[in-house]
Amino acid sequence: MMLFPLPDGHTAEAVRTALAETVQRLPEHLWQSMTWDQSKEMAQHAQFTVDTGVQVYFCDPKSPWQPGSNEKTNGLRRQYFPKGTDMSILTQADLDAAAHSLNGRLRQTLRCMTPSEKLAEALQ
Repeated sequence: MMLFPLPDGHTAEAVRTALAETVQRLPEHLWQSMTWDQSKEMAQHAQFTVDTGVQVYFCDPKSPWQPGSNEKTNGLRRQYFPKGTDMSILTQADLDAAAHSLNGRLRQTLRCMTPSEKLAEALQ
């Protein structure tokens, strides 16, 4: 999980710009694809793909089993930042601390590895 601020709001353009900057913090061979729900924040997904080379896939509407991992991750994130949290007062250090903690939790979908362990495996 990588968290990033949206100082310009959560418009499609603001999300595209911030996400493009964030994904570039990863090694390039990990920029293959991402899966997003049907939210309007990724309305500029085609431009994001042009900017980064990352292919964006969307979950099918009315198929709640598809975004299960996304929803689980959002639920975990809400433990740190409940709905209604004023995200504008958080620093990147605050976001990084929460992401670091979340990336240290075991995940069944990763065969009981932590996201940090899985990333380290992918980097080898």
